Amino acid sequence: MAKKVVATLKKAGSGKDWAKVITCVRSPKTGAYSFREEMVPGDAVKDYLAK
Repeated sequence: MAKKVVATLKKAGSGKDWAKVITCVRSPKTGAYSFREEMVPGDAVKDYLAK
């Protein structure tokens, strides 16, 4: 049987927790809405959304 490969993005004890923040942005030129996705450290989410 073939072995199952499991990928992890975070190892225990190293790095930070990350969160995907999705914001809705309106274009001043056309007025259409688009979505912007960014990866932000978990402890900086509130600061990022306060902007």
